[in-house]
Amino acid sequence: MSIDRSPFELQIDDLTLDGQGVGRREGKACFVAGALPGERVRAVQTGRKRNFDTAQLEAVLEPAPERVEPPCEWFGVCGGCRLMHADVDFQRRLKERNLFEALARIGHVTVGRRLEPLVGDDLGYRRTARLGVKYVAKKGGTLVGFRERAGRYLADMGDCQVLHPAIGGRIRQLRQLIDGLDTRERIPQIEAVVDDAGTAALVFRHLQPLSEADRARLAAFAAEEGLQVYLQAGGPDTVHQLAGPQTQLRYGHPDFGVTVDFGPLDFIQVHAEINRRMVRRAVDLLEPASDSRVLDLFCGLGNFTLPLARRAGEVVGVEGDARMLERARANAEGQGIRNTRYVCANLEDEGLQAMPWLDESFDRVLLDPPRTGAAAAVEALGSRGIPRLLYVSCNPATLARDAERLVHHFGYRLDAAGIMDMFPHTAHVESMALFARD
Repeated sequence: MSIDRSPFELQIDDLTLDGQGVGRREGKACFVAGALPGERVRAVQTGRKRNFDTAQLEAVLEPAPERVEPPCEWFGVCGGCRLMHADVDFQRRLKERNLFEALARIGHVTVGRRLEPLVGDDLGYRRTARLGVKYVAKKGGTLVGFRERAGRYLADMGDCQVLHPAIGGRIRQLRQLIDGLDTRERIPQIEAVVDDAGTAALVFRHLQPLSEADRARLAAFAAEEGLQVYLQAGGPDTVHQLAGPQTQLRYGHPDFGVTVDFGPLDFIQVHAEINRRMVRRAVDLLEPASDSRVLDLFCGLGNFTLPLARRAGEVVGVEGDARMLERARANAEGQGIRNTRYVCANLEDEGLQAMPWLDESFDRVLLDPPRTGAAAAVEALGSRGIPRLLYVSCNPATLARDAERLVHHFGYRLDAAGIMDMFPHTAHVESMALFARD
């Protein structure tokens, strides 16, 4: 089926979460990346499917009031951000709409109360990232960063405005560093993280042993930049520090007087400010009392467990990753928190209902699952009649799916829900939903 490459004008009526404007051309939906609702644009067709066409934006003829100048010069090339051309308040309204539409359309549930969005800095906020690395002779050297919007190749970028400056401001230096390594063609990625003190840690994955000269170059870079540099030759158990400050990576929840120690490959929430506010809201919504017993599923390092323990009688944290669970236990013991207990269990196992710890008496539950949701946990918990359940989600679709089971099969009501803008300028939608039953 041939494609007409002649430019055409289109009125944009809607916007998808991944930044594609939607209009109708001869009655057929047409998606135009970079266009906003209310705009009239000139575009060129790039693809044709049975139910929709795709097109490339050539010019904005009538801009929408929500259009802004992207603060990053790589926007449109780098695929890390999709919504940077839209006002950040408009982005949040779009994410709210996505959440509540998913709850209504997929879950067939009504929300009792809309929670105000949790918002924070929209630039320089991202404290964790996996940076791709690729030596490309035709590009003049090493590329470091995120994939292009098309998804196949790394973007040719010199910095990143959404990454914490300790990472995003060093993209050029990293490119130059790797250019000078003997093993430059055998380093596929760098894991990067920054803690509350501003200490940046970089984990260099290498597919062949490093020469002594390369180790010396990396150590010198760590000393010059004040960074922790780690090496990873294989799986997570091969990670070890090569050079840099010998300080423990740590973030905190000052409202609760707790800190969380973590390793350079441990999962932590990317936006420190939103994470603190998220935990504060979670504790407020769960309302644990001094005699409450709280079950914290997918507890990780204890991000919610430790603050909840400051208010509740006991908190039981459950996690499938044994190493993270040991860190969670150590985080509690190191701060004298003695009212937590930890269980290692696969929370996506259909046999979860048979676990003995689920037969204990709990009056509060917190769920913070991955994108796949908490289907097995919901089935295991639903019939137990726990009065209050808080679900922290990174995927509105799986939250809505699980909400349908909780409300229509287990007798819960959805008392409140709202978004948390953990990933400004991207299509990621983080949310929180409170379920209750009498």
